[in-house]
Amino acid sequence: QVQLVESGGGLVQAGGSLRLSCAASGRTFRSYAMGWFRQAPGKEREFVAAISWSGDSTYYADSVKGRFTISRDNAKNTVYLQMNSLKPDDTAVYYCAATTAGYNPYSWYRDPYGMDYWGKGTLVTVSS
Repeated sequence: QVQLVESGGGLVQAGGSLRLSCAASGRTFRSYAMGWFRQAPGKEREFVAAISWSGDSTYYADSVKGRFTISRDNAKNTVYLQMNSLKPDDTAVYYCAATTAGYNPYSWYRDPYGMDYWGKGTLVTVSS
């Protein structure tokens, strides 16, 4: 099992940057593939970014590619999402998630509710 706690959300102006963190605890953290998802008010959850357990492979939704960067530091049991050039459309609750099923960003993109473990989310608000 693993527990996930997100932090770093807040209010930022369009064009600004934020860095989200996800602190993980549990006996199998270093074996989990991880991802970031988001859910805007009144909309369904969507996939944002994925990273393999080693950090060697990453994948991004087209909407954030080139602006967001996912990374992880297994020594610190933490995964990050660096968000640059933020837009009002990025406003959402951002969730960190983990799975024991392996790194499969295509599946995560198709089913953004299928991860095994979820944090409670951190709110990002981008003003125009």
